[in-house]
Amino acid sequence: MSKIAEESYLDEATLKVDSKRVQLFHQDCFEGMRELDANSIDMVATDPPYFIDGMGDEWNDEQLNRRTARAGVVKGLPTGMKFDPRQGKRLQEFIYNFSLEAYRLLKPGAFMLIFAQGRLYHRLAVAVEDAGFEIRDMLIWKHNGGMAKAFTQAHFVRRMDISEEEKQSILEKLGGRKTPQLRPVFEPIVLAQKPREGTFVENWLKWETGLIQTAPSLLSLNGSCPATAFTHKKPKKKIAHLTVKPVELMEELIAVFTKEEQIVLDPFMGSGTTGIAACNTGRRFIGFEREQTYFDLSSKRIL
Repeated sequence: MSKIAEESYLDEATLKVDSKRVQLFHQDCFEGMRELDANSIDMVATDPPYFIDGMGDEWNDEQLNRRTARAGVVKGLPTGMKFDPRQGKRLQEFIYNFSLEAYRLLKPGAFMLIFAQGRLYHRLAVAVEDAGFEIRDMLIWKHNGGMAKAFTQAHFVRRMDISEEEKQSILEKLGGRKTPQLRPVFEPIVLAQKPREGTFVENWLKWETGLIQTAPSLLSLNGSCPATAFTHKKPKKKIAHLTVKPVELMEELIAVFTKEEQIVLDPFMGSGTTGIAACNTGRRFIGFEREQTYFDLSSKRIL
């Protein structure tokens, strides 16, 4: 837990926790970001809603937790098996509108890192690029793997209104094959950059953004320079959030793409991991979270 907060307070009127180095807002980011100054943010690092199984702009954590707790199913189908094309289109529009405001806030040359979901990565990348950003690369958080998502078809066959002999014949033809979902072992990250003003050197001299830190001695990166794959195990400690990230991962990303005392913004703060990492690496932090449960959780963890 960070100890950097000074004179922090909870203001019932403004619904924010404030300090000299940390500002946490219980507010929808689309409203809150409009109140921040243009060209004032050094990095955006966030894990937005992916519009999967209710995790969209209508996110309700209590309803979502109730659905996912029912034997791993959401709305009657196993989690992750809903492939409605409208999902990706809604996500793309949502991220495009968000990226327009993020573009205004970021300094020229500054970076935005957005965690994505494998089959929806392209939607995020296109939305960010359409908003004016340059897509610099795709990064990967390589972790220790999630639960296998492929499902057998045997139970569907056994429920068919045919003879047992016909069922057995179909099962033999299927040969144990499952739905096309491999066990996930990574999450992609969109690495975007607001266009520079002039050359890399000119932009750095004016804004101190646009260049990255690669010295292993300064980053504690296991003795090697940072690559496009960042390997960190999923957090062992249980946090009351569905998509929590390791603090060490966020510390590493922040160290690569910013310098000390710069401002990191997380518009979808969730459990507050990005804020903790920003504090631990000597950066300032601004976070928005509209869900009361997560705002309270992130406030306790960060402050």
